[in-house]
Amino acid sequence: MSRYALKVEYQGAPFAGWQRQKDQPSVQGAIEAALARLEPGPHTIAAAGRTDAGVHGLGQVAHCDLSKDWDPFRLSEALNHHLKPAPVAIVAAARVDDDWHARFSAVERQYLFRILQRRAPATHDKGQVWRVNNSLDVDAMREGAAHLIGLHDFTTFRSSICQAASPVKTLDELRIERVQGFSGPEIHFHVRARSFLHNQVRSFVGTLERVGAVGWSPDDVKTALEACDRAACGPVCPPQGLYLARVGYPDDPFTS
Repeated sequence: MSRYALKVEYQGAPFAGWQRQKDQPSVQGAIEAALARLEPGPHTIAAAGRTDAGVHGLGQVAHCDLSKDWDPFRLSEALNHHLKPAPVAIVAAARVDDDWHARFSAVERQYLFRILQRRAPATHDKGQVWRVNNSLDVDAMREGAAHLIGLHDFTTFRSSICQAASPVKTLDELRIERVQGFSGPEIHFHVRARSFLHNQVRSFVGTLERVGAVGWSPDDVKTALEACDRAACGPVCPPQGLYLARVGYPDDPFTS
Protein backbone atom coordinates (compact mmCIF):
# COMPACT_ATOMS: atom_id res chain seq x y z
CA MET A 1 0.00 0.00 0.00
CA SER A 2 1.13 3.55 -0.74
CA ARG A 3 0.05 6.57 1.31
CA TYR A 4 -0.98 9.86 -0.27
CA ALA A 5 -1.66 13.27 1.25
CA LEU A 6 -4.55 15.20 -0.29
CA LYS A 7 -5.13 18.94 -0.02
CA VAL A 8 -8.89 19.43 -0.19
CA GLU A 9 -11.06 22.45 -0.97
CA TYR A 10 -14.82 22.35 -0.49
CA GLN A 11 -17.98 24.31 0.08
CA GLY A 12 -19.64 23.18 3.29
CA ALA A 13 -23.25 24.11 2.52
CA PRO A 14 -24.39 20.81 0.92
CA PHE A 15 -22.76 18.64 3.59
CA ALA A 16 -23.51 17.57 7.13
CA GLY A 17 -19.85 18.21 7.89
CA TRP A 18 -16.55 16.54 7.06
CA GLN A 19 -17.14 13.28 8.90
CA ARG A 20 -18.85 10.38 7.17
CA GLN A 21 -22.57 10.15 8.00
CA LYS A 22 -24.81 7.13 7.57
CA ASP A 23 -27.78 8.91 6.02
CA GLN A 24 -26.43 12.39 5.17
CA PRO A 25 -23.88 13.69 2.66
CA SER A 26 -20.39 14.41 3.96
CA VAL A 27 -17.12 15.57 2.45
CA GLN A 28 -15.33 12.45 3.69
CA GLY A 29 -18.02 10.27 2.17
CA ALA A 30 -17.75 12.02 -1.20
CA ILE A 31 -13.99 11.50 -1.38
CA GLU A 32 -14.19 7.89 -0.24
CA ALA A 33 -16.81 7.21 -2.92
CA ALA A 34 -14.49 8.75 -5.52
CA LEU A 35 -11.61 6.57 -4.29
CA ALA A 36 -13.82 3.50 -4.69
CA ARG A 37 -14.17 4.38 -8.38
CA LEU A 38 -10.38 4.12 -8.69
CA GLU A 39 -9.77 1.02 -6.58
CA PRO A 40 -12.09 -1.50 -4.90
CA GLY A 41 -12.93 -0.39 -1.35
CA PRO A 42 -13.93 0.15 1.28
CA HIS A 43 -11.75 3.23 1.74
CA THR A 44 -11.29 5.15 4.97
CA ILE A 45 -9.49 8.49 4.88
CA ALA A 46 -8.27 10.54 7.84
CA ALA A 47 -8.33 14.35 7.96
CA ALA A 48 -6.48 17.05 9.86
CA GLY A 49 -9.74 18.33 11.32
CA ARG A 50 -13.45 17.53 11.31
CA THR A 51 -15.32 20.59 10.14
CA ASP A 52 -18.97 20.99 11.10
CA ALA A 53 -21.99 21.27 8.82
CA GLY A 54 -21.79 24.41 6.70
CA VAL A 55 -18.08 25.03 7.37
CA HIS A 56 -15.82 25.29 4.34
CA GLY A 57 -12.36 24.02 3.49
CA LEU A 58 -9.66 26.00 1.71
CA GLY A 59 -6.72 23.89 2.84
CA GLN A 60 -8.09 20.80 4.55
CA VAL A 61 -5.63 17.89 4.44
CA ALA A 62 -6.44 14.18 4.40
CA HIS A 63 -4.54 11.00 3.67
CA CYS A 64 -5.48 7.76 1.97
CA ASP A 65 -3.83 4.38 1.34
CA LEU A 66 -3.96 2.85 -2.14
CA SER A 67 -2.61 -0.38 -3.56
CA LYS A 68 -1.68 1.15 -6.90
CA ASP A 69 1.43 3.33 -7.20
CA TRP A 70 -0.25 6.50 -8.44
CA ASP A 71 1.43 9.54 -9.90
CA PRO A 72 0.15 12.26 -7.50
CA PHE A 73 -0.99 14.58 -10.28
CA ARG A 74 -2.91 11.79 -12.04
CA LEU A 75 -4.45 10.80 -8.70
CA SER A 76 -5.77 14.31 -8.08
CA GLU A 77 -7.10 14.53 -11.64
CA ALA A 78 -8.86 11.18 -11.38
CA LEU A 79 -10.42 12.03 -8.03
CA ASN A 80 -11.64 15.39 -9.29
CA HIS A 81 -13.28 13.68 -12.25
CA HIS A 82 -15.20 11.32 -9.98
CA LEU A 83 -16.06 13.99 -7.42
CA LYS A 84 -18.17 15.94 -9.93
CA PRO A 85 -20.62 17.60 -9.43
CA ALA A 86 -19.98 17.85 -5.66
CA PRO A 87 -18.34 21.16 -4.62
CA VAL A 88 -15.17 19.32 -3.55
CA ALA A 89 -11.77 19.55 -5.24
CA ILE A 90 -8.41 17.89 -4.65
CA VAL A 91 -6.10 20.84 -5.27
CA ALA A 92 -2.90 18.85 -4.66
CA ALA A 93 -1.75 15.32 -3.91
CA ALA A 94 1.61 14.04 -2.69
CA ARG A 95 3.20 10.71 -1.84
CA VAL A 96 4.09 10.53 1.88
CA ASP A 97 5.73 8.07 4.24
CA ASP A 98 3.63 5.20 5.53
CA ASP A 99 3.66 6.62 9.07
CA TRP A 100 2.63 10.14 8.00
CA HIS A 101 -0.79 11.12 9.35
CA ALA A 102 -2.93 14.05 8.26
CA ARG A 103 -4.08 14.70 11.83
CA PHE A 104 -1.28 13.55 14.11
CA SER A 105 1.60 14.87 11.99
CA ALA A 106 0.09 18.38 11.91
CA VAL A 107 1.64 21.08 14.08
CA GLU A 108 -0.89 23.88 13.52
CA ARG A 109 -4.28 24.72 12.03
CA GLN A 110 -5.34 28.06 10.66
CA TYR A 111 -8.94 29.21 10.30
CA LEU A 112 -10.45 32.18 8.49
CA PHE A 113 -13.81 33.68 9.39
CA ARG A 114 -15.53 36.22 7.13
CA ILE A 115 -18.12 38.78 8.24
CA LEU A 116 -19.81 40.79 5.50
CA GLN A 117 -21.05 44.20 6.66
CA ARG A 118 -24.06 45.34 4.64
CA ARG A 119 -27.82 45.56 5.06
CA ALA A 120 -28.70 43.95 1.73
CA PRO A 121 -28.80 40.14 1.70
CA ALA A 122 -25.73 38.38 0.36
CA THR A 123 -26.15 37.05 -3.18
CA HIS A 124 -22.83 36.00 -4.74
CA ASP A 125 -21.43 35.32 -1.26
CA LYS A 126 -24.55 33.63 0.10
CA GLY A 127 -23.53 30.71 2.28
CA GLN A 128 -19.91 31.90 2.30
CA VAL A 129 -20.07 34.73 4.85
CA TRP A 130 -21.87 35.81 7.99
CA ARG A 131 -23.73 38.98 7.02
CA VAL A 132 -24.30 41.58 9.74
CA ASN A 133 -26.36 44.74 9.26
CA ASN A 134 -24.29 47.26 11.14
CA SER A 135 -20.71 48.50 11.07
CA LEU A 136 -18.49 46.97 13.76
CA ASP A 137 -15.74 48.59 15.82
CA VAL A 138 -12.65 46.66 14.70
CA ASP A 139 -10.34 48.36 17.21
CA ALA A 140 -12.58 47.29 20.10
CA MET A 141 -12.69 43.73 18.77
CA ARG A 142 -8.89 43.66 18.52
CA GLU A 143 -8.66 44.84 22.13
CA GLY A 144 -11.03 42.08 23.21
CA ALA A 145 -9.20 39.46 21.14
CA ALA A 146 -5.90 40.28 22.85
CA HIS A 147 -7.26 38.69 26.06
CA LEU A 148 -7.57 35.34 24.25
CA ILE A 149 -4.00 35.03 22.95
CA GLY A 150 -1.73 32.57 24.75
CA LEU A 151 -2.23 29.57 27.03
CA HIS A 152 -5.66 29.50 28.68
CA ASP A 153 -8.44 27.29 29.95
CA PHE A 154 -10.97 27.86 27.15
CA THR A 155 -13.91 26.13 28.83
CA THR A 156 -16.07 29.23 28.19
CA PHE A 157 -15.50 28.92 24.43
CA ARG A 158 -15.91 25.14 24.23
CA SER A 159 -19.02 23.33 23.02
CA SER A 160 -20.79 21.20 25.60
CA ILE A 161 -20.32 18.19 23.29
CA CYS A 162 -16.58 18.77 22.79
CA GLN A 163 -14.63 15.52 23.14
CA ALA A 164 -11.17 17.03 23.73
CA ALA A 165 -9.38 15.66 26.78
CA SER A 166 -8.59 19.13 28.14
CA PRO A 167 -9.95 22.67 27.62
CA VAL A 168 -6.43 24.10 28.03
CA LYS A 169 -5.04 25.26 24.69
CA THR A 170 -2.53 27.77 23.38
CA LEU A 171 -3.93 30.29 20.92
CA ASP A 172 -1.06 31.59 18.80
CA GLU A 173 -2.88 34.19 16.72
CA LEU A 174 -6.24 35.94 16.54
CA ARG A 175 -5.75 38.71 13.99
CA ILE A 176 -8.64 40.88 12.82
CA GLU A 177 -8.53 42.93 9.63
CA ARG A 178 -10.95 45.02 7.64
CA VAL A 179 -10.92 44.32 3.89
CA GLN A 180 -12.94 45.37 0.86
CA GLY A 181 -14.67 42.23 -0.34
CA PHE A 182 -16.38 41.51 -3.64
CA SER A 183 -19.80 42.22 -2.12
CA GLY A 184 -18.84 44.97 0.30
CA PRO A 185 -16.73 45.66 3.39
CA GLU A 186 -15.69 42.54 5.27
CA ILE A 187 -14.02 41.76 8.58
CA HIS A 188 -11.68 38.79 8.51
CA PHE A 189 -10.59 36.84 11.58
CA HIS A 190 -7.35 34.86 11.18
CA VAL A 191 -7.04 32.29 13.97
CA ARG A 192 -4.06 29.97 14.44
CA ALA A 193 -3.21 27.27 17.00
CA ARG A 194 -1.88 23.74 17.18
CA SER A 195 -5.39 22.44 17.84
CA PHE A 196 -8.85 23.72 18.67
CA LEU A 197 -11.83 22.81 20.80
CA HIS A 198 -15.22 22.13 19.24
CA ASN A 199 -16.90 25.43 18.27
CA GLN A 200 -13.98 27.42 19.69
CA VAL A 201 -13.48 29.70 16.68
CA ARG A 202 -17.20 30.33 16.20
CA SER A 203 -17.50 31.11 19.92
CA PHE A 204 -14.63 33.60 19.65
CA VAL A 205 -16.14 35.35 16.64
CA GLY A 206 -19.66 35.48 18.07
CA THR A 207 -18.35 36.99 21.29
CA LEU A 208 -16.10 39.51 19.53
CA GLU A 209 -18.95 40.56 17.25
CA ARG A 210 -20.82 41.61 20.40
CA VAL A 211 -17.80 43.74 21.30
CA GLY A 212 -17.74 45.29 17.82
CA ALA A 213 -21.46 46.05 18.06
CA VAL A 214 -20.79 47.76 21.43
CA GLY A 215 -22.96 45.27 23.30
CA TRP A 216 -19.88 44.09 25.24
CA SER A 217 -16.76 45.95 26.30
CA PRO A 218 -13.33 44.48 25.42
CA ASP A 219 -12.78 43.67 29.10
CA ASP A 220 -15.96 41.59 29.10
CA VAL A 221 -14.06 39.08 26.96
CA LYS A 222 -11.47 38.72 29.71
CA THR A 223 -14.22 38.27 32.30
CA ALA A 224 -15.90 35.59 30.19
CA LEU A 225 -12.61 33.74 29.64
CA GLU A 226 -11.75 33.73 33.34
CA ALA A 227 -15.24 32.47 34.25
CA CYS A 228 -14.43 29.07 32.68
CA ASP A 229 -18.18 28.69 32.22
CA ARG A 230 -19.92 28.02 28.92
CA ALA A 231 -22.82 30.19 30.07
CA ALA A 232 -20.47 33.20 30.08
CA CYS A 233 -19.80 32.90 26.34
CA GLY A 234 -21.35 35.27 23.85
CA PRO A 235 -23.52 33.95 20.99
CA VAL A 236 -21.97 31.27 18.80
CA CYS A 237 -21.88 32.65 15.29
CA PRO A 238 -23.27 30.71 12.29
CA PRO A 239 -20.96 28.30 10.44
CA GLN A 240 -21.12 29.63 6.90
CA GLY A 241 -18.37 32.24 7.34
CA LEU A 242 -15.82 29.75 8.68
CA TYR A 243 -13.04 28.18 6.60
CA LEU A 244 -10.30 25.72 7.52
CA ALA A 245 -7.67 27.71 5.69
CA ARG A 246 -4.41 25.86 6.22
CA VAL A 247 -2.84 22.93 8.05
CA GLY A 248 0.85 23.18 8.93
CA TYR A 249 3.37 20.31 9.03
CA PRO A 250 7.08 20.22 9.92
CA ASP A 251 7.71 19.36 6.26
CA ASP A 252 4.90 20.43 3.96
CA PRO A 253 4.21 17.39 1.75
CA PHE A 254 2.88 19.59 -1.04
CA THR A 255 6.03 21.70 -1.42
CA SER A 256 8.85 19.33 -0.48
